[in-house]
This record gives sequence, C-alpha cells and structure tokens, in this order.
Amino acid sequence: MTAPSTFGLSREARNLHWLLTNLVEEVPGIQSVAVVSSDGLLLLSSDPGLPHARTTLRGGTPIDEARRPRAAKGPRGSAADLATIVSGIGSLTVGAAKLMEIGTVKHTMVAMDEGSLFVMSISDGSLLGVHGSADCDMSVVAYHMALFVGRAGHVLTPELRSELRKSLENEPTGSTTR
Repeated sequence: MTAPSTFGLSREARNLHWLLTNLVEEVPGIQSVAVVSSDGLLLLSSDPGLPHARTTLRGGTPIDEARRPRAAKGPRGSAADLATIVSGIGSLTVGAAKLMEIGTVKHTMVAMDEGSLFVMSISDGSLLGVHGSADCDMSVVAYHMALFVGRAGHVLTPELRSELRKSLENEPTGSTTR
C-alpha cells in the first residue's frame, strides 16, 4: 500500500517529519505523537491506527509496528483524537497557570494505569503531545520530547504551520497512513 510522501514539501517541513519519525522510532514506549497548533489544529502526527504489520507517519515514513506492544491502546480513531486531547490539556493548564499566577506552562505529564500522556510547549502556543505505554520511561520520553522541541521550535513558523495544515487537508481520505 502506498502512503503519501513528503514530496513537494519545503525543507523545513521535511525536516520536521524526519524529527517526528526519529522520535517515534527511537524512543521505546511511544504509542502516538501529535503536533498541534495554538488554535488546536493537527499539524503533524504519527497515527496509531489499527494493528497492522507496518504503519507510516503522515508523509509516508514507515514505522516498524513490531517495536510496539501488541495490545497498544490509545485515543480511539485517529491522531485527530490525540490532537484534541493535547489541545484541551494544553488549554486547561495554561488557564490554571494564569489563574494561579505562576508563569507559563512548559510541560504536563499525566500518568494513568495503562499509559501516559505528555504535553510540551513548542512555540507560539503550539504543542507536542505524546501518548506513551504504561511501561515507558517517563524521563526518557520527556527528554526526547525536549530535544524535539529544541530542534523544531525555531522552524515552526506561521508559514510552516500553514504548509503542514494544507498538506494534511490535501491528503486523500481514502489513503490511510498505513
């Protein structure tokens, strides 16, 4: 099955796809990732999808499904669900920080019985959200998220955000990202 490629995207967009691919491939326990704009729109994601032998990031980069736990649980449906959750948690914590007058929110970690959720600010209100397995090393995930943010934050300009949104909108509905 053919997945959409990063052909036609700017160098910055391809680099961001590459960074996301590395994050998902290199960090044990990461189930899915979403980069969300300040207005809550999905910009870039790995799609947890259904259990298949292989899955790809939006943009066509394959991820070896064998490296993930067999019974991976995650947001139902799609990366858009993770983006919604990330946006909501980001908004809630920003509101709490303002109400408590304690500065800006840098990151949020939620540990649950069967998984973890991490939300980290990138730039201009954009957020990186990661759904991790229950056995993931939270400090390792947070460290690699910080590396991603450090590398991606300066390139996530309004122009790049617009390009990423358009690339997701232009992706045919029938072309699953697996």
